[in-house]
Amino acid sequence: MSKELVFGHKNPDTDAISCAIEYAYLANKLGDEVEAVALGKTNNETNFVLNRFNVKAPRVITKAKPEVDSVVLVDHNEAIQSVDDLADVTVTSVIDHHKINFSSAQPLFYRAEPIGCCSTVIYKMYLENNVEIPSNIAGLMLSSIISDTLLLKSPTTTDDERNAVPALAKIAGIDDYEAYGIEMLKAGSDVNDRSATDILEGDAKSFDMGGKTVRIGQVNAVDLNDVFKRQAELETTMTDLMADKSYDLFLLLATNVLTSDSELLALGEGTDVVEQAFGTKFSNHRMNLPGVVSRKKQVVPPLTKAFD
Repeated sequence: MSKELVFGHKNPDTDAISCAIEYAYLANKLGDEVEAVALGKTNNETNFVLNRFNVKAPRVITKAKPEVDSVVLVDHNEAIQSVDDLADVTVTSVIDHHKINFSSAQPLFYRAEPIGCCSTVIYKMYLENNVEIPSNIAGLMLSSIISDTLLLKSPTTTDDERNAVPALAKIAGIDDYEAYGIEMLKAGSDVNDRSATDILEGDAKSFDMGGKTVRIGQVNAVDLNDVFKRQAELETTMTDLMADKSYDLFLLLATNVLTSDSELLALGEGTDVVEQAFGTKFSNHRMNLPGVVSRKKQVVPPLTKAFD
């Protein structure tokens, strides 16, 4: 079998980077030749995790075909979120935990579970294949689950995550995973030194909703005032990005990692549909969303339904 590349989505978060590394290790142990790569630079939270567990960040690529004929997708399945030349290569496997918007001309291995974190799926694959989990890989898995579920507080959290976290913490040598999790989340929540573009695009995904391209970014903070004191700058940058990238609607979900509440900033076409989706009104382009922390489960589904 020829070499394959494995990668998560563009604007990678901790789970996207970690899953690629976790899957590559597992696949190589099972006799395949797989290299983990990334579709963008790592963010502050992910850098904290990689440094904590002494793992090197994957190299960044923009195209896959110059190197390989086949690839593996982790933590995503939509072409709009994937490598630019996805249509030129064969996808042999997908491991994901998001809604499915994927088609293939030939059979492939596809594993998707409606759980809180893609790393949880890969953790289960290690167990199913009787592959021992190294301490640094366990650290990546633990960190990904904490990141994706906001320390098991997100409504996306399942018993799979609740059972995996203490087991992985033990392997990773983390005595107090809650204390570690807060430290990790805070490391990724300092927005003061980040550019407006990085705040908006650092964890952003595009979705096709009712024929419109909807860009949804998410930023975590310990104080939402740190985000919205820069609202004018953010709105100017959102307008520029929409013009440059042909986004119809741009949403930024700013989430307080300590209270598990969010505020939504929106510009573009269809803000009335967003109001319909959440049953509340915008004021100064902002909408308060108490208890909303998950883009995947609490933002995308109601928006998709409203736009369709």
